[in-house]
Amino acid sequence: MDAIHLGPLVLPLRVVSPLTALAVANLAAWAWQRRRGIDAGPALWRMTVWGFVAARAAFVFKHFDTYLAAPLSMLDIRDGGFVAFAGLLAACAAGFEQLRRQPALRRPLLGAALAGILVWAGTGLAIQASQPASSPLPELAFRRLDGSAVRLAEFKGKPVVLNLWATWCPPCRREMPAMAAAQAASPDVAFVFVNAGEEPDTVRRYLAAQGLSMPNLLLDGPRALAPAVGAAGYPTTLFYDRRGMLAGRHLGELSRAALDEQLSGLRKAP
Repeated sequence: MDAIHLGPLVLPLRVVSPLTALAVANLAAWAWQRRRGIDAGPALWRMTVWGFVAARAAFVFKHFDTYLAAPLSMLDIRDGGFVAFAGLLAACAAGFEQLRRQPALRRPLLGAALAGILVWAGTGLAIQASQPASSPLPELAFRRLDGSAVRLAEFKGKPVVLNLWATWCPPCRREMPAMAAAQAASPDVAFVFVNAGEEPDTVRRYLAAQGLSMPNLLLDGPRALAPAVGAAGYPTTLFYDRRGMLAGRHLGELSRAALDEQLSGLRKAP
């Protein structure tokens, strides 16, 4: 499972833990204010902002050369590019500075922050425990644009990036240039793009209009792959190790920096 569905809203699991933790921490701060009249809410939000900025800044610094090609993409947080440890350190530093200036906040702020951290860790562990065991590349076969058939299992032997996409999907279209660039720069990785339910001519026109070359582009007419891998929406990108076992997954748009981060971990897999 990649996400939680709240009516029409699809919430990726990777954001569930921090959002839940933030909600619990603010609830604890509110409860303390009701009982003791000391409001730690503003201080808690300052900690949150500093932590958020530091986590993003650390990720951008780590992939600075990649972001230089498109500086404004540093502000696009939809790729999920954060360094949690850096954010936690910055939030703690901001919290201790506020405690130094306002000793009366010690108990409510520490209590609210600790509640948030415990919930963050707990929900993260619960989500991880609920995930199914690593699964192999699906035993499915698809057609290339030239009509030839190929089985996904044939790509085993090198790391595999399996991308589920469609031309009608805006985030799919936005991430395609990053995917194409990563594919060209990573001959040791098999990039496989499985189109969801569209006609070959539609896909050909899109590739021609965008000037994209996707050697391993497959057509999934009946949209069989999404249910087989439990994809909640498009785009979904799955990362398989050399043995063809699932090593990671991402729901939503990937930037080049976020993709490089995933590829780095994939190459280190056994």
